[in-house]
Amino acid sequence: MNSVMGLINLQEDGSLIRELADRRAVESIPFAGRYRLIDFALSSMVNSGVNKVGIMLPDEPRSVLDHLRSGKDWDLARRHDGLFYLPAAADDAQRHKGDLKNFYHNLDFIEHASSRYILLTNGSFVYNIDFGKVLRFHQNTGADITLVSHTTIDENTGNNIVLDTAENGLVLDIAEKPVAYQGMKVSMGIYLMDKRAFVEIVRHAYERGGLDFMLDGIIRRADDYTMFAYEHGGYMAHVDSMSTYYRANMEILDPEVWQDLFMGERPVYTKIKDGVPVQYKETAKVTNSLIANGCIVRGEVENSILFRGVKVGKDVKIRNSIIMQKCDIQDGALVENVICDKNVTITAEKWLKGAAEYPLVIKKNVTI
Repeated sequence: MNSVMGLINLQEDGSLIRELADRRAVESIPFAGRYRLIDFALSSMVNSGVNKVGIMLPDEPRSVLDHLRSGKDWDLARRHDGLFYLPAAADDAQRHKGDLKNFYHNLDFIEHASSRYILLTNGSFVYNIDFGKVLRFHQNTGADITLVSHTTIDENTGNNIVLDTAENGLVLDIAEKPVAYQGMKVSMGIYLMDKRAFVEIVRHAYERGGLDFMLDGIIRRADDYTMFAYEHGGYMAHVDSMSTYYRANMEILDPEVWQDLFMGERPVYTKIKDGVPVQYKETAKVTNSLIANGCIVRGEVENSILFRGVKVGKDVKIRNSIIMQKCDIQDGALVENVICDKNVTITAEKWLKGAAEYPLVIKKNVTI
């Protein structure tokens, strides 16, 4: 994989998850007790032997920079290659926002890289993939572009890139659809191609007024390239809305999903924070939940995820909820179907309850 340079595109539309992405990039939203969404794409690259990774920074990069820092926790703090930050292009009043402008304004860095292939990913997908297998598939098929796809097991709404393929994976048709029904092949936002093809696609699309890499660079020129789809059979979730974020976290509590993502030969790395173990007091009762280091639990926690440093008081009941770092749930409170961002305080005897499919979201630093 020394011939591959990774690019992680962080230009994600956060309008459907703005409660959590108001002051942070979508890809830096906390996930599964101790991770951030970007950890999954970055860890898959590192585990596959990709040692040169460019981060296409979003318009508000502070949270991403704070999390990744030098890349040391992913073994990317190196004298040669390693982690590179590629800044977002300045806004142009004459053009709408899109990821093509960022690719175009960083083409000099990409063109001068010694790597032969570009592995482009989106940072808001949850998966654990061996990209070495994707590279071998790409080379064996002789494809110009290889897309990694996943077959949906239920109906997905949102911006879905749906693929129609032959038995050997050859892409016959590609289109954006608002709904992907069960059994459809959907792109996972992962593209592997020769560097020269990537540069040609970006330059051609942007200089003709294009905005979006997929729509203007791939779909509109689908007839110009031979594309194959590599099928990923493991777990996958795309976090692009509050409902998908909540559902993906709840699915992590399934032992089979946890095994697929975290217990194989490819670990998921994240920013290391040393902390004391969880303290379960005599009155604590915890079932089917994920509790991170530093938590103090005195009440009941069921089907929930607690991030680092959460305090759960006596006679508290937490069900089907996501409680982020350093929240304080005080004595007698009831929390059900709720997402609490960081540093939220729920005072004694307060009851908060959201709907099963539409959880109640509490923004960071709020006291109720």
